[in-house]
This record gives sequence, structure tokens and C-alpha cells, in this order.
Amino acid sequence: MVFKFKRVIQRGNKGSKADNSNDTASSASTAPAGGSASAPAMVASQPVATKAGTNAAGSRAPPVPAPRTTAAPPIAAALGAFFGPLKEKLPNGSFEPLPLFRDVPSSERQNLFVRKLNLCCYIFDFTDPTKDVKEKEIKRQTLLELVDYVTSGTGKFTEAVFEDISKMLVANLFRTLPPSAHENTGSESFDAEEEEPTMEPAWPHLQIVYEFLLRYVVSSETDAKVAKRYIDQTFVLRLLDLFDSEDPREREYLKTILHRIYGKFMVHRPFIRKAINNIFYQFIFETEKHNGIAELLEILGSIINGFALPLKEEHKLFLARALIPLHKPKSVSMYHQQLSYCIIQFVEKDSKLADTVIRGLLKYWPVTNSQKEVLFLGELEEVLEATQAAEFQRCMVPLFQQFSHCLNSSHFQVAERALFLWNNDHFVSLVAQNRHVVLPLIFAALERNTRSHWNQAVHGLTLNVRKMFLEMDQELFQECQRKFQEDEAKAKGLEEKREDTWKRLEAAGTLSIGNSNIKVSNVPSDRMVNAQTGS
Repeated sequence: MVFKFKRVIQRGNKGSKADNSNDTASSASTAPAGGSASAPAMVASQPVATKAGTNAAGSRAPPVPAPRTTAAPPIAAALGAFFGPLKEKLPNGSFEPLPLFRDVPSSERQNLFVRKLNLCCYIFDFTDPTKDVKEKEIKRQTLLELVDYVTSGTGKFTEAVFEDISKMLVANLFRTLPPSAHENTGSESFDAEEEEPTMEPAWPHLQIVYEFLLRYVVSSETDAKVAKRYIDQTFVLRLLDLFDSEDPREREYLKTILHRIYGKFMVHRPFIRKAINNIFYQFIFETEKHNGIAELLEILGSIINGFALPLKEEHKLFLARALIPLHKPKSVSMYHQQLSYCIIQFVEKDSKLADTVIRGLLKYWPVTNSQKEVLFLGELEEVLEATQAAEFQRCMVPLFQQFSHCLNSSHFQVAERALFLWNNDHFVSLVAQNRHVVLPLIFAALERNTRSHWNQAVHGLTLNVRKMFLEMDQELFQECQRKFQEDEAKAKGLEEKREDTWKRLEAAGTLSIGNSNIKVSNVPSDRMVNAQTGS
């Protein structure tokens, strides 16, 4: 490791020939093939002398691009090649705007484009709004010019320019996300729905960089065959890491960009699906904390919509192993709308999957979370609307056993939402076809509601459903009623028998305790015995 590092230093020293005085231009990119001259650095015109590898104030410079000339790299570039890109600090007074694109000949515009990209590699501290105000505005205006240049489509990008674009994007976008406010305070009672998200302070620049990336990806001048070398799997993975940002504005841009990348770079499609799967697995089975699940599901909803029929086994496994278990986390309400849409897409494409989906929902059915139960009931209604009779028959017994519990829920919203299912014509038709199985499963719950449920709305809806079954099949209804009365009488007899048994046990226990006390009082103590025997 040490010897390798020394060789890198030596190669850098030979290439630079001890030029320690000023040249920050070595960190700027030269002109692409076909350009007239190498692009000067953005601060090359400044007279302030600096050390090698730094700018005029001895501060950090942007990531050093790989040189395209035959000359050996300077020492800063050599260190960058060994340790990764070196970032230098912004000098005071040397960050000046470059000419506008319209002010230079068309033959020089790509060179100017590269210079502007290098200028935008400088990263500013936005936690202090009073710091580097002028320089921040120069960078913001330059980023806007870059967006306009890419949007105008003035010419195809060369491969050398792709590299500079990639470096600018990496320098600005890929960063360590700050911890959440509740993580800083150590609070465990965090509710994502109630807490305000932490907004990204650098958003004035980040927003334009994201806009640049979006225009760059969708541009007709971007050749996917060349660009895929730079927008590669590592780039996609780092982009996916940013979905955990708390700032919803950033996640919205990421959603659009990743979707466009999925559409343009077909070679990355399986990898993107697999990477999203892995995020879901980590969220479900390890952390249960992630800010971007809703946005990722929104992308997947569009992807699933484009799946060809018949569905591949890979896609069915994705449904069973990732989408259905996403109902398990307690924060499901944050992304349930997008999750439900993905599930419905699968059922509409292949109705045979309805049984898998319904049994999966029953597996993760909440026990104590009433709001979650309401969400599940709404999703079940949508699934049942796309379910055929054959699939319905496979799962109707466990399904209506669960419905029976929901009808008798003391939380009126759960009972009310379950009763609202009978307003759906398709659901009623499925129930009517299988009433001989369905009605015996829920009759007792309906009867208990009519007699004792505290909520008046639930009581009225129950009477409507009861009337519907009576009109549907009067004979079956009367048979269920007779059986319910028999079961009720039997249960009442068992309850009386149980109470009688307890009374007899209590009486026997009381008698046993009384006898024990009498025996204890008749037994002479050791002191009395000793006194009588004289010992």
C-alpha cells in the first residue's frame, strides 16, 4: 500500500516538474475531440498565486477530471486517482461568471459547456445563508445556463463531455443524508405523519442540478449506448440511496428521473427492479424506516402497468415476496395508496393472483390497529372487484371469517367499512352465488350487531344487509336463524353449567378452609405439650 502510494506520488512529480506556483487550470477539462483548444480553468485569469492542487485561497477545488492530454497528471490528480477525487475550498474573490453561450462562437460552445460544468463542481455550505452569497448566485445562474443548453439540443455530446457531466452530477447530488430530527434527539416516539420533514438547505442549487439531470436523460442528443457507461449500476444505486431524503421535493425529482432512466436504459431495467426489491426487503424485515417507499411504489406502479402477458415468474415472486409483505410495517398508511395500486395492477393482469393477494392480506391483518383495518378493507374491496368466481371460492371461507370479526368490531369505522362492501354490485353478486357458504359464516355477527352494537349507523347498515340476505334466500336465512338460536341456547346452557361448577367449587373450598381451621385450633402447641410432660 505504502510503496504503491509512493509510486503514484513519483509519477505525479515527474509529470508536473515541480510547478508549485499557481495552476488551478490543471483541474479543468480540456476541449473535447474536434474543439479548437483546451478549455482554460474558470479561475485561470486570476493573478493570485496558489499552491499546486489548490485554488487562489488554498481551498478545496472540484473533483479533478481525468486529463485528456498526453502530459502526465499533476500531483493533485495523481493523489485523486489513488484516493478518489479531491475537493478544494472555494477561494474568496476568484469565483467569477463565465461568458454566456450566446456570446461565444458556436464552435466554442462545447468548450464553454465543459468549463461551466467544472465551475459547478464547487460545493457551498448552505447552513450559513450569509456565506459566499455572490458565489452561490454565480453558480445558480451557471446551472440555469447549463439546463438551457441541454434543453436547446444544439449538438450531440461527445464521450468526453459525458464524463464531465457525470462528475458534476456526482459532486452535487451524491452526499451523506443528514440524520432525522428525531434521531438527533434520540426520540423513539416518531410519527412520520405528524412530524415536519427536514428540508434540504442546498435546494436552490440541488433543484437545478436535478432539472439538468432530467433534461440530460430525456434529451435526444444523449446517446444511451454511450451514456450507459456513466449512468451505470453504481450511479443508479447511489441515486436510489437518495430516496431516503426527508425533503419531498427531492424525492419527487428522483422519482421522475429514475422512471426516465428505466425507460431509456433498457439494459438497467432488471437491475433497477432488483435494487428496489432489496430496499423493500431491508425496510420490511430490518429497519421499518425509509422516506421514499411511496415514490418507489409509484415508479413500480407504472412499470407493472407495462408488464407483458403472461406474467413472468419473476414478477409473481416480486408480488408475493415484496409487495404483499409491505402491508406488515406499522407505517403502511404513508404509502398504502401506491401499494394498493400496484397490487390491483397485478390482479387485473392475472385474476388467478387474487387468491394469493387476499390470503396475503389476511396473513398481515392488523389486530389492534383500527385505522389499518379500514385501509385493508378498502383494498380488499378493490381486489374483489377484479376477482372472478373461481378465485373467490378458493379463499371465501377465511375471508368471511375475518369479515365476521370486522362486523362485530367495537370501532364503528371498521364495522361500517365492512358493511359498506354490500354496496358493491360485483361483491354482492359473488356473495349471492356462494350464499350457502357465506351467510352461515357471518349470520351470528349480523345478529349480534342488531341486538347490541352501540353505534346507530352500524345498527342501521346491519339491518340493511340482513334484509338483503332475507330477500336473497328466505329458506337459508331461516335455517341460519334457527341454528343461531340453537347455538345460543346451547351456549347459554354451557354458561349456566360453568357457573354452577364454579359455585360448587367455591362452596367446597369454603368448607375445606373451615375444617382446616377447626383442626388447627384442636392441635395443642409444643409449649403446652412440654409443660405437661415437664420437659
